[in-house]
Amino acid sequence: MEILGIDIGGSGIKGAIVDIEKGILVSKKHRIPTPKSAKPEAIAKKVAKMVEHFNWKGKVGCGFPTIISHGKALSASNIHKSWKGVQVDELFKKHTGLDFFVANDADVAGMAAMTFGAGKGKMGLVIMITIGTGLGSGVFYDGNLIPNFELGVVPYKEYRRFEHFAADSARKRDNLSFEEWGKRFNKFLKFVERIFSPDLIILGGGVSKKMRNFEKYITVDVPVIPSQFENEAGIVGAALLAK
Repeated sequence: MEILGIDIGGSGIKGAIVDIEKGILVSKKHRIPTPKSAKPEAIAKKVAKMVEHFNWKGKVGCGFPTIISHGKALSASNIHKSWKGVQVDELFKKHTGLDFFVANDADVAGMAAMTFGAGKGKMGLVIMITIGTGLGSGVFYDGNLIPNFELGVVPYKEYRRFEHFAADSARKRDNLSFEEWGKRFNKFLKFVERIFSPDLIILGGGVSKKMRNFEKYITVDVPVIPSQFENEAGIVGAALLAK
């Protein structure tokens, strides 16, 4: 069975057609820059462009960068504040005519890792951290999703959010070496370890494929491994959501 998966991020909107039985992309991945305003109508139009690019007529799964409950945005973490309270699935359906299934982006990325990737068959408390514009977090206990954990938005020192200190966007913004950034990211992982005592931490997002550049600066006691999907986990997980 094939479903279109769309991953909406702070810098880009990515999509591909996914074989949800095998957890693999069966089309080339397509990327559209996220509109600078990131307002609802602007992003909805880009989502419609994504659907049009694939000439897609079926169901669509979508990962979205904020707390989502029953298709509605309950906060506006890494997007425009006007998203709060928007029924995201209905907005996208209005612009495409298709049925959308929407959930938090880190949650759907975690679903991919737990179904087909590094988390497959793992029991206990597993936390997926997606590293990108922000720091997303998907939490699973004995393979079951506990939705909408937003660990990256926790304040840290003079930073309004931990992700402003340790996301990949912070590495680029402050022109940090992987050593400098790795030590920052390790502080975030130490916070996660102390609060939750997870059995496993899985890393996703584009920077996870560069883990060899910073893994020696990770000093937490819990195992930390890449998701095996790199920056495709959000697309695969989004498609699974619409299954």
